[in-house]
Amino acid sequence: MPGYWITNQQVERYMKARTEGHTQPVSAAKSGMSERTGRDIDCGKRTNPHQKERHWRTHKDPLEEVWDSELVPMLTERPALQAITLLEYLQSKHPDCYEDKVLRTLQRRVKAWRATAGPEKEVMFRQRHDPGRQGLSDFTQLKQTTVTIAGCAFNHLLYHFRLAFSHWSYMKVIEGGESYAALAEGLQEALQRLGGAPLEHRTDSLSAAYRNLNRDAQVDVTARYQSFCGHYSMQATRNNPGESHENGSIEAAHGHLKRRIEQALLLRGSCDFESVQAYQAFIDEVVSQHNRRNAKAIGIERHALQPLPHEVAVDYTEVRAVVTSSSTIDVRRVTYTVPSRLKNETLHIRLYDDRLECYFGHQAVITLKRIYPVGKSNRARLIDYRHVIHSLVKKPQAFRYSQIRDDLLPTLSYQTIWTRINQSMQPKEACRFIVGLLHLAATEDCEDELAQAALEKLSDNMPLSLTQLQRRFRRTKVTEVPVIPIEHHVLSSYDQLLSNTVAEVCHA
Repeated sequence: MPGYWITNQQVERYMKARTEGHTQPVSAAKSGMSERTGRDIDCGKRTNPHQKERHWRTHKDPLEEVWDSELVPMLTERPALQAITLLEYLQSKHPDCYEDKVLRTLQRRVKAWRATAGPEKEVMFRQRHDPGRQGLSDFTQLKQTTVTIAGCAFNHLLYHFRLAFSHWSYMKVIEGGESYAALAEGLQEALQRLGGAPLEHRTDSLSAAYRNLNRDAQVDVTARYQSFCGHYSMQATRNNPGESHENGSIEAAHGHLKRRIEQALLLRGSCDFESVQAYQAFIDEVVSQHNRRNAKAIGIERHALQPLPHEVAVDYTEVRAVVTSSSTIDVRRVTYTVPSRLKNETLHIRLYDDRLECYFGHQAVITLKRIYPVGKSNRARLIDYRHVIHSLVKKPQAFRYSQIRDDLLPTLSYQTIWTRINQSMQPKEACRFIVGLLHLAATEDCEDELAQAALEKLSDNMPLSLTQLQRRFRRTKVTEVPVIPIEHHVLSSYDQLLSNTVAEVCHA
């Protein structure tokens, strides 16, 4: 092994720099050596740059007996073996012969073997990005930060679209998981904000959209995705499965934008937002600041983008659901209530990432917030008491053993009220009271105020009266039926009418 840490060429560069008048530190830096080595040369310790390098060892090689005979064959057969693994192998096979201090020597030897005789390594070929040619989509998440909405942890993803040339970016908050609907909706919003479309759209094989889908469903998703890209005249491409570096133009950018978001949250002083819309506005501002730094390149690329079509593409999934006798629909393992007037009807549902738009025929009838079940085998429910309370108030005893009883209570306050009155009232009276309370909250739109008033009475140990609460909160005026005075005729007038009629008939 060479006995010098520097080459003769470095010594020659150092001496040349010194003759040109450079200082010792500058000459050492120019030649890639330390100042101490430069001082050694100046002191005459290395005055001959053409002297031969030393190839003999100054101490015995601790791996001489096993390197060529045992370790090199092992590395040749299994190149991924690490130095620590080889040392443990030697210590178990040759006890008391190899101490832990040999590890550093073994690490250097393995590194040198890999560089000179090891397997070929994969080479990255950096790509040339032309304006307007490629846009990329991917999903990511903030793993180091917990965002809350109104104090509750918000489990979400971030859809990220990026132009390869100018690095223009757009991010959308995704409440569910990766799906075709999330991709299509986020991509369409990004293109609308950008004002144009690239020639090519690249993804990571849409793995989330295909996950857990049968063959027919995969074909359906592929057809819809191809149709979506065709609507914007974009060629749909995807990287090979498992080769995330092929999507490197957006994978690496995830970290830059997420660090910006985390820093902005630190500067804001809080990770809590009053609504998802407020959180999305915060994300938009952070991404806009990033885009302003690339304004010149973005301006160049915008001129190279394709114009957008006049109509937007379909960015939702269509499903059908029949409203059950319980006034519910089942969509993607979630049970939703709908107004009872839709019972037994078939609804056409446009399934977005964050909502369900329900149509009866071509008429929009209701929009529901979309929720997602936790876990692959679980189900979830989104129950709105307003949809069924007008039927339940006619039969309040059905409340006690209803399968959706706890879901009918909209807030923690109503759950507390039910617990208290269920303990203090007779069963029938308790059901009649809570159902009447919910009916009053629905008809008068006073859910929070009504619950607060009932809790105040309970906390003061005062008797609860549904009638009193109805008088206090009922704003709808009951229209009284007007009294119409009726004047009764004298019976003798009918005799006169009949006699005149008979006379006229006889005369005729």
